Amino acid sequence: MTVPQPPVPVAASATGSAGPYRPEGFRPGALARAAAGAVPPSGLVVLAILSVQVGAGLAKNLFTQLPPSAVVFLRIATGAVILGLVARPRLRGLTRRDLAVGAAFGVTLGVMNLSFYEALARLPMGICVTIEFLGPLGVALAASRRRRDLLWVVLAATGIVLLAPWGGGDLSWSGIAFSALAGACWAGYILLSAAAGGRFPGTTGLSFAMIVALVVIAPLGIASGGAGLLSPELILLGAGVGLLSSVIPYSLELEALRRMPKRVFGILMSLEPAAAALVGLVVLGELLDLREWAAIGCVVVASAGATRTT
Repeated sequence: MTVPQPPVPVAASATGSAGPYRPEGFRPGALARAAAGAVPPSGLVVLAILSVQVGAGLAKNLFTQLPPSAVVFLRIATGAVILGLVARPRLRGLTRRDLAVGAAFGVTLGVMNLSFYEALARLPMGICVTIEFLGPLGVALAASRRRRDLLWVVLAATGIVLLAPWGGGDLSWSGIAFSALAGACWAGYILLSAAAGGRFPGTTGLSFAMIVALVVIAPLGIASGGAGLLSPELILLGAGVGLLSSVIPYSLELEALRRMPKRVFGILMSLEPAAAALVGLVVLGELLDLREWAAIGCVVVASAGATRTT
């Protein structure tokens, strides 16, 4: 892939969609471009956010029939096949260091998705995404040298304190740990996407990373899914998760980035934790209390503020 657009610190899709990796070579098709052209760029961002979160809701519903690792396998397999068709990886001319960066990118992508789905199986969607969002927020704040950005650190920390089940609440500590791991991988994903973009031509860096992620996840996903992975219905639903969580939002975000400033894009993407909570409420019936909504609000404001001032 060509050198990607500079990463938008807090504007990466949760879940292993293209996130900050914005290659110029990707073409979703003339019909899709015409349809997207009729929608304002801010509308495209909102649609991308909703697509990601609805995909997560569909994945969580699948957990009653398949374990999270099997659903992750189906999701990554869908993305790898589609990206492989769009941009077949070309390894000729790449050095061992280039391949090592691409492999690290893929491993990080796979672990990020697996840990996110494991967290999703243990926590409400809104809380899961809020904790995970601290990864890209940390990348944004690490790039800042302004004292005022300490405010965003305090806000984010307040949100985490409000979410933690200090008094033996209903939240799962293991779920929180998986979300935190997903956030750390998300931060690594942002940094590695920039590194891979400078080493791989066209969109092949992301395609190569998806294939590596599939190889990493496949043994666990196949072993845990077992005969369930042979069900045409579950395969179709898993492919739907992959489309909603990766392919569709990737296309929408890329089109939006072509038509709006990256900073505005990042601020809009900061709404993702709140969108996750709303989709969790509507799709899954996950009720959050006032303290949890306040925590989500703190992280959303911190993310938007950090994106605006970085």
